[in-house]
Amino acid sequence: MKKFRASINVMPHDNLLDPQGKAVTGAVGNLGLPEISGVRIGKHITLHVEAADKKTAEAKVDEACKKLLANQIMERYAFTVEEG
Repeated sequence: MKKFRASINVMPHDNLLDPQGKAVTGAVGNLGLPEISGVRIGKHITLHVEAADKKTAEAKVDEACKKLLANQIMERYAFTVEEG
């Protein structure tokens, strides 16, 4: 078995309201940074998985995202898997 490291980004769908992002967008303006806008806040997850090969590792990470890490009704996810 090989060890792989997955890096996962989970973000709210673009057409959904992001209250945290909206609050941060307002705050950066109040901090004198009006050039910053359209903030969207999500989560970044890293994990390790043991698998026979990269394709199998990617399938396991995808399954974890679908079943646990992302609410597909409200969020989208993308990930990379690297050996190591």
